[in-house]
Amino acid sequence: MSARSLTPGSARQNSLSFAVIVLAAGEGKRFRSSKPKVLHALCGAPLLGHVLSAIEPLAATKTVVVVGRAADEVKAVAKGLTRRKLSFAIQAEQLGTADAARIGDEALGSFDGAVLIVPGDIPLITTETLQALIDHHRASKAAATVLTAELDDPTGYGRVIRTGHGAVERIVEETDATPDERNTTEVNSSVWVFDRAALRSALTRIERVNAQKEFYLTDVVAVLREKGEQVEAHTTPGPTEILGVNSRVQLADVAALMRRRIAERHMLAGVTIIDPATTFIDSTVEIGPDSTLHPLTHLHGRTTIGAACEIGPNVKLVDTVVGDNATVINAVANEAKIGPSAQVGPFTYLRPGAVLAEGAKAGTYVEVKKSVIGKGSKVPHLSYIGDAEIGANVNIGAGTITCNYDGETGKKSKTVIGDDVLIGSDTMLVAPVRVGRGAVTGAGSVVSRDIPAGQVAVGAPARPVRKRRSKPTAKKKGEHRK
Repeated sequence: MSARSLTPGSARQNSLSFAVIVLAAGEGKRFRSSKPKVLHALCGAPLLGHVLSAIEPLAATKTVVVVGRAADEVKAVAKGLTRRKLSFAIQAEQLGTADAARIGDEALGSFDGAVLIVPGDIPLITTETLQALIDHHRASKAAATVLTAELDDPTGYGRVIRTGHGAVERIVEETDATPDERNTTEVNSSVWVFDRAALRSALTRIERVNAQKEFYLTDVVAVLREKGEQVEAHTTPGPTEILGVNSRVQLADVAALMRRRIAERHMLAGVTIIDPATTFIDSTVEIGPDSTLHPLTHLHGRTTIGAACEIGPNVKLVDTVVGDNATVINAVANEAKIGPSAQVGPFTYLRPGAVLAEGAKAGTYVEVKKSVIGKGSKVPHLSYIGDAEIGANVNIGAGTITCNYDGETGKKSKTVIGDDVLIGSDTMLVAPVRVGRGAVTGAGSVVSRDIPAGQVAVGAPARPVRKRRSKPTAKKKGEHRK
């Protein structure tokens, strides 16, 4: 590592700027996965995504992500997880956290200021806690400040050993700790703020004298204290924020905490969640006030729920938009749009491109794909609507199918149904076909030719269409038939 012409403390005295190094090169061997650990999903985002979201509002001067295994994949995903510009550094060989910090530090170039170091696998960390750590570091003018937490069960974490005056004396990894040291409940979060000059100087003196034969970042404490530098600790009031994810078991444990946090945020914003323990909401979901979520509701991706909606039970919505006052019960929707006051379910499947206009209905055992169901129109039950455009105030009888696939060329053809149409039960609409405004099909009809407005079609394709008969008007008193 090349030395710089900075002296420890210079950045502390003349700069409030800071940079971030995110350590995301860990292999995650305990996941037993072909996917890098930091890319495993948690409540709608990769582990790394939650960390970058917490960092983003801090407006760091520069953010470096240290990557290792599957570096190109991690880079590609990370760039889409934040609006901030990211730089990347590669740790080709896993030699420990101090080595990763060194590689990240070198990528900072001529930056002069404080350096925040954050692991990429602590998804519960919050912006508020990181800001409090930075503020503590600036106020104390320390060479280093570590974020700590008090855990009832500190198993697996490095223990923070303090002097009799409360200063940080050292941090010892569990594998290297004595029995007495293991009884300590204050643990290292692996989140640090360093004066950069102090960090660079200390990193050059760290050796692999431990059970794991790695360069430990925690060893900077002893190095800095030997030089007479001040090492501070800031204890977070929310100990779960520092929980790391090193296995799928820990991923499940942290996911439960994250779901509860997300549910509480929505409930405090005016959403009723009947049973948060059985409701699954991604961090990216938006829900309007006075909406109610029933048990076994799953809301994923960029799903947006309007105000005063009734969602669930047994609903899964992925990247779906739901308008105000809509009702969705026992249904699955993927990349669909459900309009205001629309009704969906029970047992409904809305596939990508399904659009229900205001007041429309897709009912029991109805599947809709790449189709628009117009304002006030209803597909109440037992129907498949694919590649169709349905106008306003249309009623689709039970068992109706839009036959959009010809079986030979693979081409999907479109069915167009005008306003005020009545489609009889068990009608087969063989696309491409158009049904004019106010037309009617009889039960069991197979429609393979266009139906003009106001006409009635019945039976097999060869049967002609005939003019729709208007409803008889009531006779006036004293009127006689001729």
